Amino acid sequence: MFYFWGVNCESDFMNENVKLTFPDLFKESVRKNKERVFLSFVDENPYTYKSAEQKIYASIAFLERLGVKPGDKVAILSTNMPNWGIIYLATTFMGAVAVPILPDFQISEIKNVIEHSEAKTLFVSHGLLKKLDVEIKGLLSNIIRIDDLEVISSTKDSVAFDLDSIPGREYQIEEDDLASIIYTSGTTGKSKGVMLTHKNIAYTAIATKEIQPVNNSDRFLSILPLSHTYENTLGFIIPMSSGASVYYLKKPPTASALLPALKKVKPTLMLSVPLVIEKMYKNKILPQFQKSWHLRLLYKVPFFRKKFNQLAGKKLLNTFGGELKFFGIGGAKLDKVVERFLSEAKFPYSIGYGLTETSPLLAGANPSVMKNYSTGPAMRGVDLIINDPDPNTGEGEIWVKGPNVMKGYYKEPEATKNAFSVDGWFKTGDLGVFDKDNYLFIKGRLKNMIVGNNGENIYPEEIESVINNFRDVVESIVVEKKGKLVALVHVNKEDIEQRYRQFKDEFTLVIEKKIDEWRNELHDYINNRVNKFSRVQRVEVQSTPFEKTATQKIKRFLYNHN
Repeated sequence: MFYFWGVNCESDFMNENVKLTFPDLFKESVRKNKERVFLSFVDENPYTYKSAEQKIYASIAFLERLGVKPGDKVAILSTNMPNWGIIYLATTFMGAVAVPILPDFQISEIKNVIEHSEAKTLFVSHGLLKKLDVEIKGLLSNIIRIDDLEVISSTKDSVAFDLDSIPGREYQIEEDDLASIIYTSGTTGKSKGVMLTHKNIAYTAIATKEIQPVNNSDRFLSILPLSHTYENTLGFIIPMSSGASVYYLKKPPTASALLPALKKVKPTLMLSVPLVIEKMYKNKILPQFQKSWHLRLLYKVPFFRKKFNQLAGKKLLNTFGGELKFFGIGGAKLDKVVERFLSEAKFPYSIGYGLTETSPLLAGANPSVMKNYSTGPAMRGVDLIINDPDPNTGEGEIWVKGPNVMKGYYKEPEATKNAFSVDGWFKTGDLGVFDKDNYLFIKGRLKNMIVGNNGENIYPEEIESVINNFRDVVESIVVEKKGKLVALVHVNKEDIEQRYRQFKDEFTLVIEKKIDEWRNELHDYINNRVNKFSRVQRVEVQSTPFEKTATQKIKRFLYNHN
């Protein structure tokens, strides 16, 4: 038995008669937008589409002189910058395969990616050179600093980048050619190389523009790593195919770097993970409504809360530059209280759903038609089904077919086989349900689901959304230990300590006592707000932050020990 939603017609909205490859999409953008800004650091001279084209083709000539051929793997270990996109496009335009590596990967993970992908050429940003140990260097024929395209080491003599050089040959790229191998930093352990074709990624970019139109007057401010498929497809290939402009920060997107950039760029579109907007709400917005007892009281009344949230929403929009029309949130589950705020604030947010294996988007909606707590309906041309749904709730594993589904896992035929059903459906590992309007609601990861003593399905993510709204909680995960539900909670200990500084000599004893009281209070708070099957037996305070993936999901496998 299946619940079904999808459209089996991928060609009827591809009205631009352009082949779904990166060079074809780019050529069309250059033709229409030569002098428009394509890529730039905030406050620096930009690449126009015309000047980017020259540098891309000069980079292809550079890669040829380094000995790179079609089918070779070229790794990119770099923070976001215009040259990231230039090298990525040059690599894929010549039929080589880009292997983006997440900047926060450990040295052992970087070595594994380079070894497994058999990449012999690496472009690395200056700040990440320290991650290249002797073993990693020994695997590579060419190491180039991506910031200025300076050759650090090469088996080829006297090779240097020359902006005036042109490729020695023409390359014919087909839609089903491999464009990229992306190694996921998963929540469940070992990373696998996801093989994505030109068509996988280009199709997703074009289809996504049906959900949110993008044109050559749009400006993106990029704050997520380009080596992640979410930012790569939606924050780079979409603007590239639309003649839009993309701006990058030279520093991590902390408030001190981000706020001035928002004022200067005035982005019309941005992509984010939940953590960014959750921090803004909990650290900046909510405290404004907690300043006095009467404000706290009024904020609990729905009528006043909505009015306050609308006012806060206007201020938030101004903080983002005042011209934002689309704020995409993906990569992890958004806190329900924060989503309620965004909805009542009339902030132009949209939640999407997808995976690296699906390039990434599967479902999404325009801010004007968003439903709270839903990711929207299936993207055009993508078939989504709920496999073997629970007869009472309609919930089950989400399966997908579509032109955006990966070719497979690189050099892992068994893992690839296990990822698909016998009749070709890709098994996402996520649990979901459709409503009567075919909007998808994600319940959690199949691997995370805990089966209770009487066979009940317990979704840790739902309990965590309750925990994360308790005072002083930074983040949490719920795990099963010896048949009992345990909440692991990272607490803002500094804030608690700040409140009891006056005790001086007895400070440590007071803090320990207060944290015990806080833990007991949190325990009661959780169990009064969840169903009886989801009640936790114990709350454990984590002294350090949880380890996370690139999209700020907690690496659960590190904490799921019985």
